[in-house]
Amino acid sequence: MWQHLGMRELFQNNRRWAKQIKNTDPLFFENSARRHQPEFLWIGCADSRVPANEIVGLGPGELFVHRNLANLVIESDPNCMSVIQYAIDVLKVKHVIVCGHYGCAGVAAAINGGPDELIDNWLVHIKDLYDRNHPMLADYVDEEQRVDRLCEINVTAQVSNVCHSKIVQAAWQRGQDLKVHGWIYNMTDGLLKDLNITVDTPVGVPEL
Repeated sequence: MWQHLGMRELFQNNRRWAKQIKNTDPLFFENSARRHQPEFLWIGCADSRVPANEIVGLGPGELFVHRNLANLVIESDPNCMSVIQYAIDVLKVKHVIVCGHYGCAGVAAAINGGPDELIDNWLVHIKDLYDRNHPMLADYVDEEQRVDRLCEINVTAQVSNVCHSKIVQAAWQRGQDLKVHGWIYNMTDGLLKDLNITVDTPVGVPEL
């Protein structure tokens, strides 16, 4: 059963967590404050049921994370592009992981219609994917399967967007070791699925 927490409980949880970490590794916070060298950038959905670090079993400092509604990578979005640039040019991450999840509410809203104004403008990118893939998606009679297939297509599209960005193209041109991956998460069993999209050169960028 979900527990309704207040602000005080969040601080209590924080102190409990920090104490547990220090008991396990007394120098953890001291070492963590000195260096930040993650090898992975995670671009995922903002859905609170998809906690990036926990899914892959990594602790603080081991996974650089950017999350937004429906895990979109839009070149006109300075937030996402700044994270990608910092991760690649400064942190020198070796892997960029675009991870969507099945049953994504943002993807479903793009199919069925959702809130107007700002959210609708954000989801127009997925609506475009839906329109372009409508003949194939129409074969799915089950609504849930149709949404889940579009979730996979969306991951492929965002991997392509990452690879086509000037930041990644420049990294590959200078010979930087960098791979871009497409994954999807299943909330019903907690397992990740590799969509077999791994790109490490401009030649391998997936076609949409």
